[in-house]
Amino acid sequence: MAKTQYYTATSIDGYIADPENSLDWLFEVDEGTDNPFGAFFSGVGAFAMGATTYEWILKNDNLLEEPQNWHDMYGGMPCWVFTHRDLPPVPDANIFFVSGDVHRVHEAMTVAAQGKNVWLVGGGDLVGEFADLDLLDEIILAVAPVTLGAGAPLLPRRLTSQTLALTHVSQIGQFAYLTYAVGSLARFARHAAADIVAREHAPEHTQGAPA
Repeated sequence: MAKTQYYTATSIDGYIADPENSLDWLFEVDEGTDNPFGAFFSGVGAFAMGATTYEWILKNDNLLEEPQNWHDMYGGMPCWVFTHRDLPPVPDANIFFVSGDVHRVHEAMTVAAQGKNVWLVGGGDLVGEFADLDLLDEIILAVAPVTLGAGAPLLPRRLTSQTLALTHVSQIGQFAYLTYAVGSLARFARHAAADIVAREHAPEHTQGAPA
């Protein structure tokens, strides 16, 4: 089943960028030799980001001067940028600048993804809008051994334990990777886990014993 996923790196105290919108703190962390992003991205068919994230990528990767960097990273995959202001497009990139109805855009992204997953790059406010409409299925966090004290929050919404279900934990380099099912997918994950536990603890009946 295709999912809408929020895959991002975060500090221990829940920030995805520092108060200056810098990620220097992130690039200092040893990520090990088995970065899982490539495998994740191979399952993605469309992605979206907010205006601040897009502007950071433009500057960090010098995309207006070297648009090939975008194509090297994302190929021709369609990208939706949510913005209320005019932003410069990356030459020849498959980018749509949108605002307003998140549900309508999500439908277009799902169609464009052609059965693959939809990736929400960030920021947290944008992902929160998807979560508000129960359009977010999974959160994948690479937690860095850093505390920032302030900055751009990971997800400025209240999501309770009834909304989230932890489905996977791993360590790669100095990052702790946490995967959570969200919303209806979380409820399904909890029911599936309960069924497995029940089967594992069910009494075994001796073959041929009377019922």
